[in-house]
Amino acid sequence: MLGRPNDLSEIRSAATDEPGDRGSSVWWHSGTTYLLRRAPMSRVRVHNFSVSLDGFGTGEGQSREAPFGHAGTRLHEWFFPTRTFRSFHGAQGEPSGSTGVDDALAGGWATGVGAEIMGRGKFGPQRGPWADEEWKGWWGDDPPFHTPVYVLTHHTRPSIAMTGGTTFHFIDSSPAEALSLAKESAGGLDVRIGGGPSTVRQFLAADLIDYMHIVVVPIVLGRGERLWDGLEGLEQRFDLEPVTSPSGVTHVTFARR
Repeated sequence: MLGRPNDLSEIRSAATDEPGDRGSSVWWHSGTTYLLRRAPMSRVRVHNFSVSLDGFGTGEGQSREAPFGHAGTRLHEWFFPTRTFRSFHGAQGEPSGSTGVDDALAGGWATGVGAEIMGRGKFGPQRGPWADEEWKGWWGDDPPFHTPVYVLTHHTRPSIAMTGGTTFHFIDSSPAEALSLAKESAGGLDVRIGGGPSTVRQFLAADLIDYMHIVVVPIVLGRGERLWDGLEGLEQRFDLEPVTSPSGVTHVTFARR
């Protein structure tokens, strides 16, 4: 037992494994930090997933111009000032951005992750058969993932290799089948479930998620896609730890019991 974290670096360590030490985990719960030695094991994680007070993870009316529909940027305004956001969106020169509690928790997003699984709605706004196979996602030529990314869709298409190590694979698979593929390509590292809400919900319903970082944003959207529907009693499977931030959001971590 190491005692209560007394700086942001310890909060950051609590969010995920330290790089290069896959045989240990640092867990922060109920004011106490525990260092646990364990055999290396691939975990399934959700990070930086924002929901409104009424449980919506995205708004209604998604389009190319509005990836989160009528929610606009409101679910993610806590994230934009952070050093983490600015670093993987191409900020040049000296690192800039805030380094408070929001950044400390957001910074675990990429550490130890070898593959991502996302829903088709996170990749783009098209539905049904692909009308435009030139579309390569919201992120430009060098997406921030730098790993294989498995896009769940009923309409498969050829894989797309991007700059920087990201390759999008389009698969028609169940959560368990997709996770098996992702773990195989992750090389023993963790697998991140990137969203949207229905994808995270499906993996939770199948009891496939080991760790979640959910950010509760103090807004009411009223419509869109909810995260928690059909998941009554979910909290009984996890140890929960809330952390409030000066930005007004509450970070809630879920660690599998």
